[in-house]
Amino acid sequence: MELIIFALITEDLKFTLHQTDSQSKARAGSMVTDHGTVQTPIFMPVGTVASVKGVHQRELKEEIDPDIILGNTYHLFLRPKTDILKKAGGLHKFMGWDRNILTDSGGYQVYSLSANRKIKEEGVKFKSHIDGSLHLFTPENVMEIQRVIGADIIMAFDECTPYPCEYNYAKRSMHMTHRWLERCITHLKKTPFEYDYEQTFFPIVQGSTYKDLRKQSAEYIAGVGAEGNAIGGLSVGEPAEEMYAMTDVVCEILPEDKPRYLMGVGTPINILENIALGVDMFDCVMPTRNARNGMLFTAHGTINIKNKKWEDDFSAIDDMGITFVDTEYSKAYLRHLFVAKEYLGKQIATIHNLGFYLWLVREARKHILAGDFTTWKNMMVKQMDKRL
Repeated sequence: MELIIFALITEDLKFTLHQTDSQSKARAGSMVTDHGTVQTPIFMPVGTVASVKGVHQRELKEEIDPDIILGNTYHLFLRPKTDILKKAGGLHKFMGWDRNILTDSGGYQVYSLSANRKIKEEGVKFKSHIDGSLHLFTPENVMEIQRVIGADIIMAFDECTPYPCEYNYAKRSMHMTHRWLERCITHLKKTPFEYDYEQTFFPIVQGSTYKDLRKQSAEYIAGVGAEGNAIGGLSVGEPAEEMYAMTDVVCEILPEDKPRYLMGVGTPINILENIALGVDMFDCVMPTRNARNGMLFTAHGTINIKNKKWEDDFSAIDDMGITFVDTEYSKAYLRHLFVAKEYLGKQIATIHNLGFYLWLVREARKHILAGDFTTWKNMMVKQMDKRL
């Protein structure tokens, strides 16, 4: 299949690579869009329905301070719907967020709706999880939807294959994802920007956990010449070792001078190991979802704050003295809030976990620039791989 010439993307996103670690492939860089600079490596808090769950935008800016957050095309399409977002002037204005936003294409949500969708060459027919209404996502209308949402970085429409996945299915799916990509690009050329700033488009590498398919897909995506590239289908239940192996294959092929985004990953350890393989961007619901269940990430391991052992522990949540909330709450107080079913407990835990993820990638960046990332990473992985 002949590659189409990739001529639709402007030079809006400017990526600068500042440093590569001498003992790994870890990179420190920066991306600049119309909504500001993103220092990489970066973790993007997930704001699925125009809200990072449980966190006020003021707290998000002042206490967690991310350069970029993520929105979800599938969910925003269903609610509040694109007509409302267009009347509001786009997602930034609708949710009061003046920094960068990335939207995924809805491919993962379509994957997760396996009982309520049908995948064909045209696109994907699915039932809304809200009211059961029928909808069709095609490469063309997903591009239109993301134009209206107005994120700074928008994603190609792809099929996310499950794990495990038969080789022939993974191969057919990968080629369909590539054909869908061509349709996305062709339609974007016809679809002007909706607002007074530009958008950058990322295609997505697929191929399940098959090295030859990942290599083929990465070569295809690299040949497209986009301003950034994503790696999909590697947070769907596969062992971490397979995730790392596939990421390594892909990062060897994707261009060094463009940002690399590993979609939906993952634990703090996953993030550090994939930074070491050359990934620049991450997102995952884990810090917020786990926080609402009382699971806290710290530099010395994971805490189940609901356990009785924390009942009279008046030390800070993270014993390294890292705090991400405006008051240094104790473990005992936070446990009390969870036991009493006070919403404040979930909010504090969410801010803590998101703060920790942002702290982790920023520390990684510091150590890449300082030249001792690998030593620091190995120490952190050992520390964090504990249940406290």
